[in-house]
This record gives sequence, C-alpha cells and structure tokens, in this order.
Amino acid sequence: MRKIIVLTFITLDGVMQAPGGPEEDTSGGFEYGGWSAPYGDKVSGTLMQKQMEATDILLGRKTFEIFAGFWPGHADYWPGINSVTKYVLSNTMKESDWENSVFLTSVADIEKLKNSEGSDIKVWGSGKLVQLLLKHDLVDELWLKIYPVLLGKGKKLYSDETIPAAFKLTESHVTPSGVIFANYKRAGEVKTGTIGE
Repeated sequence: MRKIIVLTFITLDGVMQAPGGPEEDTSGGFEYGGWSAPYGDKVSGTLMQKQMEATDILLGRKTFEIFAGFWPGHADYWPGINSVTKYVLSNTMKESDWENSVFLTSVADIEKLKNSEGSDIKVWGSGKLVQLLLKHDLVDELWLKIYPVLLGKGKKLYSDETIPAAFKLTESHVTPSGVIFANYKRAGEVKTGTIGE
C-alpha cells in the first residue's frame, strides 16, 4: 500500500490559495497571491528541497495545469519531476503533452492507486482534491508549511466535510522568518475527554 502525503503552504487561518505569485490563482477575486514570498530564506529553501524529492504525485486539474505550464521547462529546479508519474483527478481533462501523466476520474481510482505497489504519492496544492481525500480518510501524512500571516479569505485547506482524525507530529522546524514546517502522520481516531486526565 502506498502512502498519500499532502504538502501545502498554509496561512494561520487555513488559506492555501496562490502562495506562489499574484497570477497563480485569482479565482473568487483573490488579491493576495504570492503571500509566501516575503518569508523565504535559506532554511526554507533547504527544507523545501528535501520535500521535493522525486516521487509520484497526485494533483487536481487546476494545479496540474499550473505545473504542466511551468515544470517541464524548469526541471533543473526540481530534478526528476518530468520522469515521475503525475496522476491527475479530472472529469474534463483526458490527456497532456507532459510525459508520464495519468488521468483518474473518481475516488475509487485513487483508492485503487493507493492500494497498488510503488512509491509514496505526494499531493501538491490541489485544494478541492485535498478536501476530497480528507473526506474519504485517504491522507496518511500532512506536511504543512505554516506562514505567520492571516488573509481572512481565500480557498481553505479544510472543509466541513473533513472527517475527524488524529495526527501525530513527526518532524518540525521553525525558520528564521517564522515559517513552521510541521509533518504529521495519521494516528487513529479522535479521542475526547477532560483536560488533565
């Protein structure tokens, strides 16, 4: 069985929309694209390079289109990105010129992929896809980059359909600019009780 690992940039109030640049995703009138840029430093860069180790990836259609428009010509910044398998969940897109792209259409396809043999599968961006995975308990790990900023509006990582689930912190780092890199692993069901018990 393969692990599904969600990697995302997120604000303190849960926004994950367009961290990379002003034109990345302006849907819904979003005006804060590029909010992660002021917090870049050498430590963040080193930690990001470690997380960008080449493994198969799973993307939603919008994120795939952004990636396919950039990474094929910039693979020197992400070694191996062209050779790994890119799985794409989409009901409208069926093919791409980007090598090793495979298209999925349902949660059942993702479950079949997860139960196959192979490398871990990393999910980058892809807000609606992540919400779908969390709804169906298909996320094994969350690798969050938490930025010290509030935006108030924008696409959120979590929805009301996220199932209750417990996670355990497995690794964390705080960069000089205040970004928290926090990796969490699925750790069973949510437990309730009284504080101090």
